Amino acid sequence: MPLVYGLCFKYFKDEAKSEDAVMQIFESLITKLRVHEVTNFKSWLYTLARNHCLMDLRTANRVSTVDIDDYIVESDTFLHQQHSGEQIPEERLALMESCLKELNEEQQRCIRLFYLEQRCYKEVAELTGYDPGKVKSYIQNGKRNLRICMERKQG
Repeated sequence: MPLVYGLCFKYFKDEAKSEDAVMQIFESLITKLRVHEVTNFKSWLYTLARNHCLMDLRTANRVSTVDIDDYIVESDTFLHQQHSGEQIPEERLALMESCLKELNEEQQRCIRLFYLEQRCYKEVAELTGYDPGKVKSYIQNGKRNLRICMERKQG
């Protein structure tokens, strides 16, 4: 158990998260040992623990990429202000508008309402008639497509 904890702490750099991971790993052993034939338990446990930590970190990163504040496109650009309070250069706004026009109609409409008119998900759903789950999907996919388009056009 201390070796697994050390490995988890190496990845998470957080005592509580590492302790939780150790418990989850040892709980998963019950089912995994019934399925897998293990010849070298120590190396197998190391690989299991490492994969658990990596998957947990990957899942955490995936969640954070959806967070609104993570992308310049999603936060500052839509608010038309940079961190210093200065206006965004006109060419950057023109690029964003150009890319916004390339999105499909649903994504474009939801992004305009959500960011430019600062409506909440519920309001966007009511105004568009789209299902609230679809609104969230259109916004997330639209943000991603907008960011990709802007990066592509900037070179």
